[in-house]
Amino acid sequence: MATVPPSTTREILLADAPGGLPGPEHFTIARKPVPVPGPGQVVVRNRYFLVFPGLRTLIGGEADGMPLPRIHAGDVLFGPAVGEVVTAGPGAPLRPGDAVTHLLGWREHALVAATDCTPLGDVLPDPVAHLSSGSAAYGALTRLAEVRPGDTVFVTGAAGAVGTLAGPVARLLGAKKVIGSTRSPDKAERLRAELGYHAVVVPGPQPIDEQLAAAAPDGIDVLLDTVGGDQLTSAVRTARRGARFALVGALSGQLSPRRAGGSAPAEIDTFRLIGQGISLHGYSGQEHPDVRAEWTKHFGDWLRSGEITFPHVRIPGMDRAPRALQELFEGRHFGTVVVELPPR
Repeated sequence: MATVPPSTTREILLADAPGGLPGPEHFTIARKPVPVPGPGQVVVRNRYFLVFPGLRTLIGGEADGMPLPRIHAGDVLFGPAVGEVVTAGPGAPLRPGDAVTHLLGWREHALVAATDCTPLGDVLPDPVAHLSSGSAAYGALTRLAEVRPGDTVFVTGAAGAVGTLAGPVARLLGAKKVIGSTRSPDKAERLRAELGYHAVVVPGPQPIDEQLAAAAPDGIDVLLDTVGGDQLTSAVRTARRGARFALVGALSGQLSPRRAGGSAPAEIDTFRLIGQGISLHGYSGQEHPDVRAEWTKHFGDWLRSGEITFPHVRIPGMDRAPRALQELFEGRHFGTVVVELPPR
């Protein structure tokens, strides 16, 4: 049902460029008049927006090569959001009350070109599920790694937004064994108990190589990597002949306080890559535009059948969004992190 917007709205700005990882002190909440839509534009009242690690790179100043622009001091943050159209300008194909996704989160009301909005439809049973990172997991596993029946799959950063969906998806695609990694023993137990991971590597006193070799004594066939660093190094050492590696993220560098979010060096044995015939590719959704619709259809079917769940945390209120970003960097949450705004 359509609602009448208030006269003012709030948005979150980067107040000061951080020297390392950004914290709540680097952001401010500003109030401004609710925008008026022009021709072809709509005003969307946001209900949920995504808290995602890519903001670290955009804020850190090393956004070259990313599909999103750098965020400077004074800029409003942005990212995937779900909301409801409240007003529509002349010629806009959307109408008040339409539920849509767009990329102008981190604000209560967004002025968006109607062509930059995607109507939700009823494919997914819960609107917030449109903010999942499952499209990247599904695309990497089907387009690059091409999971086959009987494969052993290793997912790094398995407790994150991508990993909590990548493991279950790999099993649904036919993987015989799915191994994950996380730095939290509690999360490791949840990955096994709730998401069906067969084994979980926990970096710590015992070397990753030893843990991964014990979990996959015959080696791994597929890697879906969201971390990079020493975990990628270990995966190369454990790979079987013809293994397929799909790189989706590089959190080891992106979330390092000693870097600016745009680099993640890793030591890789290129001799082993050659000798074992290992393929290694980075996944970009822009290069596979057909994946999102395909994933959304499968995701909706799997959610309704109970074959998959959508692990996520809802943080209530705009005021808590900067803290939620810090908590994401600190690894405090399990699955996707979204900020939930009140319905009015």
